[in-house]
Amino acid sequence: MRADERVTLGRTGLRVTRLGLGLAALGGMFQPVSEAEAQATIDRAWELGIRLYDTAPVYGYGRSERLAGRALRPKPRERFTLCTKVGRLIEPGGPDTQPIWADPPPGVGPRLDYGRRAVFRSLAESLDRLGLDRIDVLHVHDPEQDYPTALAEAYPALAELRDRGTVGAVSLGVNHADVAARFIREAPPPGPDCVLLAARYTLLDQSGLAELLPLCAARGIAVLAAGVYQSGLLADPRPGAPHGHSHVPPALAARLRALRALCERHAVPPLAAAVQFPLAHPAVAAVVVGARTPAEVTGSAELLARPVPPALWSDLRAAGLLPETAPVPG
Repeated sequence: MRADERVTLGRTGLRVTRLGLGLAALGGMFQPVSEAEAQATIDRAWELGIRLYDTAPVYGYGRSERLAGRALRPKPRERFTLCTKVGRLIEPGGPDTQPIWADPPPGVGPRLDYGRRAVFRSLAESLDRLGLDRIDVLHVHDPEQDYPTALAEAYPALAELRDRGTVGAVSLGVNHADVAARFIREAPPPGPDCVLLAARYTLLDQSGLAELLPLCAARGIAVLAAGVYQSGLLADPRPGAPHGHSHVPPALAARLRALRALCERHAVPPLAAAVQFPLAHPAVAAVVVGARTPAEVTGSAELLARPVPPALWSDLRAAGLLPETAPVPG
């Protein structure tokens, strides 16, 4: 598979590359990233043909959006697809802070707000930080934080923006497959156009397979699979590594060891299997990976293109690490 291969995003008219760049890391997730390194990382993604970029106001409390805008403004706007999110406003004294951001701007923080007025304000502020004229995909970020308001106010506001042509697609940005499935079923027609699903359709966690992915496939809703490296756990499972897991449960650790052992037997880097696996499902349009350096972006593109023998997928199934119902590449 090629990073620059383009597909249509579900039932929308948007085109996305099979590999997208998630910009949380450039907002300072776990460790700071300099402005120069962020610029170089996005520039390298562009050189590789990557044309899908995903950010959010909460990523570094506006930092990710500002850096993304600085790097993308010189690019032809019609040649890339840009996603951001609503649900958190960044303002002085915002109380819903997160400890994962290494160097956020002083004195500001996020405040949860899924109300109608907050959606319009969030979009306007995102456009201002980005310095761009439009957002292509707008996600409701973590709707489980206030599900009733997200469904009753945020979604209708986004649907209105879609109907006006202000945004190209309405989406959900979720870490919980069951929340997304419920939202899709309960939202007024035509419902969300796509779902950014983080860490719930990966080599380590296929919980999105049972309900959400078949539902999306049936309704023409595109899935953007994110968190496929499991926040870095697949790359570096050592205790204390910056993978977002303060404690790895024994069952997950055992699963990880078994998966890595099978990959080693077939001479396949675990991350190559990780970045390719979700794309075999017909509902998955693209995989979104994070990076904080140009080398990491290059590495992901190379991993996507690396041949993986069919026997690896067979052995993963035989070991109970992948369900029989999960489509595999090849």
